[in-house]
Amino acid sequence: MIRLLICDDEPLAVERLRDLVGRVEGTDVVGTATDGRSALAAVAELSPDALLLDIEMPALDGFDVVEALAKQAGTAAGGESPLIVFVTAYPQFAAHAFETGAIDFLTKPVRLARLDTALERVRRALDERESHARLADLARQIEALRAERRGEVGLAGHLWVQRRGENLRIDLAQVDRVQSEGEYVRIHHGEASYLHREPISSLIDRFDPARFVRIHRSHIVNRDRVASIRRRPAGGYTIVTDAGELLPVGRNYRAVVRSLVGKDAGGDV
Repeated sequence: MIRLLICDDEPLAVERLRDLVGRVEGTDVVGTATDGRSALAAVAELSPDALLLDIEMPALDGFDVVEALAKQAGTAAGGESPLIVFVTAYPQFAAHAFETGAIDFLTKPVRLARLDTALERVRRALDERESHARLADLARQIEALRAERRGEVGLAGHLWVQRRGENLRIDLAQVDRVQSEGEYVRIHHGEASYLHREPISSLIDRFDPARFVRIHRSHIVNRDRVASIRRRPAGGYTIVTDAGELLPVGRNYRAVVRSLVGKDAGGDV
């Protein structure tokens, strides 16, 4: 199922596009927005797979929205960036649209057959993204096993981090959670947090998998710090820590929810 967010400053255009999307099998409109700022807020809240985005809008136009999403992806503070399909009445924007990395470009009035083609491109891109993510995870697991055999990885050991001119020794077993911030990670340890230069993809190998779990491309959490798991109305899950923090569960990590709850689950998780 492709989860779509529609953004257009013309309500009639939004409704027409929603109606067309409803005729394409395997799609679901999870939300709509009528300006760039509300589109960015909706992306953060709903984590759609793709964004059907008008270009000509007041304040933040479609290109501004894409630039803002790119910056957010650079900080790795949110979920997967949605794929972009531009929708506009001005075909002269097509060249610039594809330069931004858009999956497709639809000209108003949008025809059902043309929309179907665009969404098929989105579907293929999502499948490819998921395959790459699984392959990357597998490669990291293999490397971790090799390193463990060589005695290079001390699970649940310690990590030295720098703060204000001093080096601090962090007991990894006592870490609450880790969040990716670009080329760095922020390690949350009690009431303190430390910025450490190392990608989250390699840091995960330092943690004991029996105590820590990766729930998102940008988040690792201590299993003992998970207070509850919420199902989002638009689909997917959010983990609530014992400190009240809300952490998203990535599309490729949803099986983690079942591993966290285990056999104690009384409902459908």
